[in-house]
Amino acid sequence: MTSEALTRWHQHRMTIVISQIAPTFLLITTIALLQFGLAESPFAVKVAAAGILLASGILGALVQFQSAQEATTLANTALANEPEVRASARWLWVVQFVTPAIFTVIYLALMVALFG
Repeated sequence: MTSEALTRWHQHRMTIVISQIAPTFLLITTIALLQFGLAESPFAVKVAAAGILLASGILGALVQFQSAQEATTLANTALANEPEVRASARWLWVVQFVTPAIFTVIYLALMVALFG
């Protein structure tokens, strides 16, 4: 069971990392596009950009939250005797709460820059 559980643990960690790629890339791209005039675009284009960012952030946060929750459960049950896993698992709250909060702050700052 431990080998299978470790495989699942690593899959959850990989899912968390991959789920951060799209929102991060889109935030960076939006900052770059603001430098090239996105804020002067028609209102519909700005709303579309805001919606794309919001959707990617929400979906990314949901995946991160669920994967972190499942990894925490796995670490506390099937992998409770694995010290490296337990040490790593105690930081999964950052993925669940801090990372979405940081995205939200950046998103709001970009909305002020885009619509302000």
